[in-house]
Amino acid sequence: MKMEISLQPQLQQKLKLAPQIIQSIEILQLPLLALLEHVQMELEENPVLEEVMEQEKGEEEAVQETEKEEEVDILPEEWQPSLRSRARRYEERDQKQEALENTSAKPISFHEYLLGQLSLMEVPQSLKEACENIIYHLDDNGYLTTPLEEVMKGLEKPISLQGAREALRLVQSMEPQGMGARNLEECLLLQLDKRDEDYELAKEIITHHLKDVEMKRYPQIAKKTGKGLETIKRVVELISSLNPRPGSLFSSELITYVVPDVRVEYIDGRYEITLNEDYTLPHLSINKYYRHYLNQKGVDAQTRQFVRKKMESARWLMDAIEQRRATLYKVAVKLVELQKGFFEEGVSSLRPLKMQELADLLGIHVSTVSRALARKYMQTPRGIFEMKFFFTGGFKSTEGTTESWEAMRQKMAEIIAREDKSHPLSDEDIAAMFRAKGLDIARRTVTKYRKAMKIPSSRQRRQY
Repeated sequence: MKMEISLQPQLQQKLKLAPQIIQSIEILQLPLLALLEHVQMELEENPVLEEVMEQEKGEEEAVQETEKEEEVDILPEEWQPSLRSRARRYEERDQKQEALENTSAKPISFHEYLLGQLSLMEVPQSLKEACENIIYHLDDNGYLTTPLEEVMKGLEKPISLQGAREALRLVQSMEPQGMGARNLEECLLLQLDKRDEDYELAKEIITHHLKDVEMKRYPQIAKKTGKGLETIKRVVELISSLNPRPGSLFSSELITYVVPDVRVEYIDGRYEITLNEDYTLPHLSINKYYRHYLNQKGVDAQTRQFVRKKMESARWLMDAIEQRRATLYKVAVKLVELQKGFFEEGVSSLRPLKMQELADLLGIHVSTVSRALARKYMQTPRGIFEMKFFFTGGFKSTEGTTESWEAMRQKMAEIIAREDKSHPLSDEDIAAMFRAKGLDIARRTVTKYRKAMKIPSSRQRRQY
């Protein structure tokens, strides 16, 4: 069989997004802080783009009206000094120092914290190396999950098992208490104070009755230990104050701050919606000197093309930001209108809402709504909420009214908060209460949302 390669022309239809449309989509789905970072990067990389101060906005608009009638002879060497607004903004400021002052410091890890304590302790070099190895093997909760024999294999100088246990004892003596434990029981025992009058009983409960404590089987513990119920409750309260994950006191991640994109305020009997970008984003403009330069004679084609391309990029950015502002405002206004019950009465009045419904009312595609809401937050009189919080499924009651799942969860939390803690409600009891109100909810649904809300079972909620 003969094989050969040949070229054949073929007609095809393809849908290809223009660069400015792609940029508009990307800008639309950026949250405020990411958008601000993107704008600052563009200001640095695009010499044609500049920030206009508030007092210069009127002057800039007037210049744009008359610039076509004027002809200014500007040399390429004068381009950088002409960025007046940007230069004035940063004059007399050390930008590198400012960047350092505004950069979050990396949080210290508990490994570094423990190594710092070890450096202050007087221990033999062989034990010090063993302690360091143990510290490096601790997991994020502060536990030593690797067998001690395995940890010691990495030492340059071998150490006896007795020496390894002594090194572990030194690590376990460090702050915070509980570090270096090999299981939960050991972690809690390390945190007990031997001077406490309840130390022996607390030690016995942790060692032999921790599962009973978890299930709140206090009468059984009292019977097995021969102690009174009130004494058991007091000691259990002491045990509950201990930290089962001492390593969690040290965060390895930087704290993420939320800056709302939308603000909702109740003013003069109505809800006013404003966008935070109106106050945080810089006002952008195309530098007039570059615009004039294109009208000059003698400009080589390559330079003209470069400036024209940068001007086009700047216009696309400004148009994309304006389109984002208009879309986000339109979506926020309609969202507040549809969820007015939430703003007036709270979560219990949150209505079921789908993005498709909002998109149909606004006459835009549902993907546009999704991008407009992505990673964005709304500041309301009831707190700060992710904008996707207002979109939730629901169900119809026997009376024909609609209830959102979020409202149902809120009502369930209120029912549990009002229950008799000596005889807490079971999931079946809660489901029966909903059915009595015309909401046909299965017990497994109650169990599912109770666990999602991190509410303990009825046995664990019981108080003696």
